[in-house]
Amino acid sequence: MPVPLSVTNPKAVGLVAAQAAELPTQGPFARMAQQPADQGSTKQAAAAAADPVPAATASGSNDWAVETCSLSFSYPDLDGRPLPGKAAVVRDMSIQLPRGATCLLIGPNGAGKTTLLKVLGGKHMVPEDAVRVLGEPPFHATNLTSSGALAYVGGNWERDIAFAGYAVPLAGDIPASQMLNSLPGIDPARRDRLIDVLDIDPAWRMHLVSDGQRRRVQIAMGLLKPFKVLLLDEITVDLDVLGRADLMTFLRDECRERGATIIYATHIFDGLEAWPSHLMYVAGGQLQVFEKAENIPELQSGQLLALVERWLREEQRQRQALAAKQGPADGSKELLEVASWNNGWASGRLASSMKLSSNAVMRM
Repeated sequence: MPVPLSVTNPKAVGLVAAQAAELPTQGPFARMAQQPADQGSTKQAAAAAADPVPAATASGSNDWAVETCSLSFSYPDLDGRPLPGKAAVVRDMSIQLPRGATCLLIGPNGAGKTTLLKVLGGKHMVPEDAVRVLGEPPFHATNLTSSGALAYVGGNWERDIAFAGYAVPLAGDIPASQMLNSLPGIDPARRDRLIDVLDIDPAWRMHLVSDGQRRRVQIAMGLLKPFKVLLLDEITVDLDVLGRADLMTFLRDECRERGATIIYATHIFDGLEAWPSHLMYVAGGQLQVFEKAENIPELQSGQLLALVERWLREEQRQRQALAAKQGPADGSKELLEVASWNNGWASGRLASSMKLSSNAVMRM
């Protein structure tokens, strides 16, 4: 059965203009309905529907830890479809990353790195054959994240509070030791090793620590379960030099000793020349470079920062040339689109812009 759509736009512009196909649900009842009538007994059909053999196993895709095939993704609008006329955030991206790899994901701000990591982490729904993690679609195979085999660590422990402000730290009078002991089934030896690697004091009170100390506890919480695929999004930005170096050494050892796979998005390249086994460069939502580190001479000569800066400068020149060719953007048109798709609800913000608020008076 198709995913139900909630249409709140009276003119249904998105339904007419969008060309995206509906994503079918793949629950057990849907699979049972697809079984042929002469397959056998009801029990056998139910068992096959409850525990199907992944298509990736038959095709041999399980050899890859992370695999995407022509992956494209757009954030949906109110009707569940992509906004008409808006380019996809991730476009036609295909990669194959082996087990045990340490992949460095780089690119300019707004290139789609965070969106890509969230799609790989199963946080957004895409067609099952577009993304495979450990041979399974991460959004549909919820056992990947519930078991800890697939882990995502990104963002800050922060929240937005209505009429108070943005990026308010999540802080309470809780000791770090209580948080690190709160997950069931954790190996005490692994927990103690992470406490040592990240230089965490178990007596820290979470409402009294600095941003860097809070980040250390956040990273430790995300790494307590032994992962098979780990997705990291700018998690070392608050760490000092020693904390970042010790963490990267621990992560590299995890890949070498246990065959884990890591994709790490960062803008900090100090001391990372020898860390990655693969390099992935993304710009404008498209994959520009995906190569083994051994095939990149700049990495072998310790010039990672110079290489990345050259790529970013070239991408910036291309973007500026395209903007000059297209002319200045008309901000009023974008504002009109926001208002026309507004469903009448907006969260309260103290530091909000009246120009873009739902109560703004617009001249049509």
